[in-house]
Amino acid sequence: MNKTRVPKASPQSLPELAAFLEPFAPLFRRRTSRESMERYLTGLLTDLPHKTCETIADVVAGTSAERLQHLLTDATWDPLALDEARVKRLLSLHPASSGILLFDDTGLPKKGTASVGVAPQYSGTLGKIGNCQVVVSAEFLADDPASRSPFHWPISARLFLPEDWTQDVQRCKQAQVPEEISQQSKPQIALALLDRARQWGVPIGMVVADAGYGDTPNFLRGLDQRQVPYTCAVESTFGCRLPHEVQAQALSQPVPTGGRGQPRKPRPAPLHSAKELIEALPASAWRTVSIRSGTKGTMRVQAVAIRVHWATGSSRHSTSHSRVQTGPQGWLMAERPVPGADPFDQTPPPEEKSDKKPDQTTYRFSTLPPETTLHRLVLLTHARWVIEQFYEDAKQECGFDHFQGRSWQGLHRHLALVMLAYSFLMLFRLSLPSDEAFPPLRQAKLAAWGASPGAALALPGSRPLAAAHPAGRILPSQTKLTE
Repeated sequence: MNKTRVPKASPQSLPELAAFLEPFAPLFRRRTSRESMERYLTGLLTDLPHKTCETIADVVAGTSAERLQHLLTDATWDPLALDEARVKRLLSLHPASSGILLFDDTGLPKKGTASVGVAPQYSGTLGKIGNCQVVVSAEFLADDPASRSPFHWPISARLFLPEDWTQDVQRCKQAQVPEEISQQSKPQIALALLDRARQWGVPIGMVVADAGYGDTPNFLRGLDQRQVPYTCAVESTFGCRLPHEVQAQALSQPVPTGGRGQPRKPRPAPLHSAKELIEALPASAWRTVSIRSGTKGTMRVQAVAIRVHWATGSSRHSTSHSRVQTGPQGWLMAERPVPGADPFDQTPPPEEKSDKKPDQTTYRFSTLPPETTLHRLVLLTHARWVIEQFYEDAKQECGFDHFQGRSWQGLHRHLALVMLAYSFLMLFRLSLPSDEAFPPLRQAKLAAWGASPGAALALPGSRPLAAAHPAGRILPSQTKLTE
């Protein structure tokens, strides 16, 4: 059987990549590990449809599948130490006085049952419950969230272990899960990532997360205890208490019964749902807000916000009951499409005063101060697109979901190297002129390889690393780039 011989890329490292990786070399004890790390990243930056140790070794010269596999499984280096060094390096190269930390999780579809953490669970990638691994990660947005192409990069990531795994000691042992890893929910992992980011000196001005985290009282309480402002999406059933009712209840005292037994215990203020409070507002309270400009135009939505406390537990229980919690005062915000208008319409429609109930209302809770404008509230809630963009780009451009090993350590080493490759592209992009015609990560890959003459990285007959540039566009000289 004849096999097509695949041309090898040059064994020489891309100069731009080599310069970026130089500060991280001391984290790898052996020279062969440092070389394998560079070769692995070079492979992640190719346009291979599937980036595994075997496929990378086929197109990247100077390495082998065995060497790359050794890097992920047996070589001496710590992925957390690499994450920390990368984060501190990025902060030193692009200082930020304050930024936004975003949390989310993504599914990595898998076949079989041996890969660490794999189980039937919901995957946004699949859009349904399927056999997959779920990874929780934190992304740092260092720029204005209103920017079209803000500078952002991942902090760290950790695999979520379902209960079926944590209760099976033998299965965890086979997958080399560290003994200190216990059952943690996704919000608990997110709080651990927050603590890690703060230890590494990341200037976190606020946290943004979706309803999978915002609807968890323990997550909100963890952020409150850490005194970190946040904006989280919540469901329509999210519990709230009105400030004036909380104050009135605190001032009222239980009436003595005059009989024997314990006196009546104080009760909490009434509990309301987010939907109940928003629907009680008049139609005139809604305002049309412009979020940001993009290639389709300026996105506009209708929004409204009121001051509330997040809360749990009804008045059937006393204030000392474990189910009763009343968090700090913040903003309950609701958002819906502008009735009868394209959300990207260039011209703002007049204010609507319709009595029709919104069909697509979403809710958020934020602990930003009372003087925060509605425009600012809406803008910050939409900052979540940054981490969604990270997942999309990291999977398409850097092989985030291409790891085929089974061990805990192998997966987390792969994730650390993917985040290193992604950070290289984001940092390299800062040196490029702003151009909305190309996706930022794809443009950075094109420019990085084109900046170094002779840095061919090719497979025959495949698509380029970036879309063909229009006539008249000035780009750095580039070598032939194919898959």
